[in-house]
Amino acid sequence: MDRKHTFNIGYVIAAILIIELFQVWFAYRDTAQISYSDVIRLTEEGKVASVTLTETMIEGAFKEPQDGKKTFLANRVDPAAVAVFEKAGVKITGASDSNWLTTVLSWILPALIFVGIWMFFFRGFADRQGMGGLINIGKSKAKVYLERKTGVTFEDVAGVDEAKAELQEIVSFLKDKGKYGRLGARIPKGILLVGPPGTGKTLMARAVAGEAGVPFFSISGSEFVEMFVGVGAARVRDLFEQARQAAPCIIFIDELDALGRARSPFAGYGGGDEKEQTLNQLLSELDGFDPRVGIVLLAATNRPEILDPALLRAGRFDRQVVLDRPDRKGREAIVKVHIKNVSIAPGVATDEIAAITPGFTGADLANLVNEAAIIATRRGADKVTMDDFTNAVERIVAGSERKSRLLKPQERERVAFHEMGHALVAVATRSADPVHKISIIPRSIGALGFTMQRPTEDRFLITVSELKDRMVVLMGGRAAEEVIFGEVSTGAADDLAKVTDIARQCVTRFGMDPTVGQAVLEEQRLQWLGDSPGLPNKKDYSEATAREVDLAVRGMIDEAFALARDVLRERITDLRAGAKLLLEKETLTPDDFAPLRRAAVLVPAA
Repeated sequence: MDRKHTFNIGYVIAAILIIELFQVWFAYRDTAQISYSDVIRLTEEGKVASVTLTETMIEGAFKEPQDGKKTFLANRVDPAAVAVFEKAGVKITGASDSNWLTTVLSWILPALIFVGIWMFFFRGFADRQGMGGLINIGKSKAKVYLERKTGVTFEDVAGVDEAKAELQEIVSFLKDKGKYGRLGARIPKGILLVGPPGTGKTLMARAVAGEAGVPFFSISGSEFVEMFVGVGAARVRDLFEQARQAAPCIIFIDELDALGRARSPFAGYGGGDEKEQTLNQLLSELDGFDPRVGIVLLAATNRPEILDPALLRAGRFDRQVVLDRPDRKGREAIVKVHIKNVSIAPGVATDEIAAITPGFTGADLANLVNEAAIIATRRGADKVTMDDFTNAVERIVAGSERKSRLLKPQERERVAFHEMGHALVAVATRSADPVHKISIIPRSIGALGFTMQRPTEDRFLITVSELKDRMVVLMGGRAAEEVIFGEVSTGAADDLAKVTDIARQCVTRFGMDPTVGQAVLEEQRLQWLGDSPGLPNKKDYSEATAREVDLAVRGMIDEAFALARDVLRERITDLRAGAKLLLEKETLTPDDFAPLRRAAVLVPAA
């Protein structure tokens, strides 16, 4: 690529000022500063050869150097001094105090001082506020990676085999365009990577560029938007112009939702003109370029539901590739990638790590490996063991231990019975996940204890009996408090919130209550980031139906609580023994307390 040289007028001004300073310094280096009376005296003594008179100054030259000085300079006091010079035969010339250089500098210097202050004091502030760099404000801010300088290939991406297979076609097209054109097929113009945060969308885009070995233009959607109307559209044009010159290449726009949010009919009244113009320009560029020249547009978002429909139509983003949370096999593959540079003990099994991390994304698993290495380093070990990974999972899920938080003996006892209640009900419930660990050590997120269950397999469909069993396990802690102490506490607040959510979804979304009927009363809000706080579910049913829903939800929760209480009353001996042992050791596993191992089913299928 040719290097472009830009002309900077600041260098010219600086050079002129330096030259003038040198001239002034050389001019006054041999000049003596004397008084007016000395000028008159030296003139009368015949030591002055010539003078130049201005309105206020007398500049002159000595016949012989005086103290090493050849010229002199003095203030003019008496206008009658001309007669003295004429009498002494001194050559006299006239001059003006002001000259063109002085006049120009009097106008330029204040401006230069102002520019200097701007550059050194306010430029950084202006850049942070989006007001700096006015000359380059319409230029694209895309970072360009050439060939394999992204440092990522498909070998570095695991757990998303289907997405890699779809994107492999893009790599093949960029390497051999004729292969796909022989049957009349064309490569998609745009490919949208969709998935929850942390599933590797940006990593996948960089891997595509690394595999294809073509220029990779990477930019975030928020970098198109500025405070000045029209700047974002100019940056979109400049980005696609750069891509046309570098084709074949890949353009990657991260966080597309910042740029492509659905347009509103009231945007013109709320200051949305800049975003709309930027989006319109992007739509125009998508229609205007020919994919046969080798330009492929990749974009990533975790909020596809808010994108403008015009972006998602055929001919623009032709294909959507979903990168969802990995399954157990995918998690194991991701863990293997991240432990390559970590010293792992021989007893560590990646399939066990995958088993205790359901719902973890690729970013979560990378963080898990790092946390496990930190824990092993903190205890001075040479290798990272399975216990380190278990502790790292606990730290990520429940927060770090806060042993400094001292609970009163009565509170610790209540927490011990609460957690043991969860564990014993889980062991006695048919579809509940096996208990992995119980702890009554307070955690940083506010939990006073926790019960960790380890799923044996990934589930994609859940029956009504399995959902009800989950509710029974969640109510086990509250039931244990009532069985032992005769009253409940605020410790089950989180359990109640989860139970209520499951029950309400069973009734309103899954049609699992015979009283309310098999109707969807509340639509699922399809959001990768989860439900937005403060947005109530849309209710398209009457108040009478709402009452039936409330009664059905209450009935399911009461039924779950009653079942949990019955289980604990039958196993009251194990409950008391387990709570006592938990108070002594603070942490228990099934190896420490035999009743925590999977036993005969005591709770019938709901």
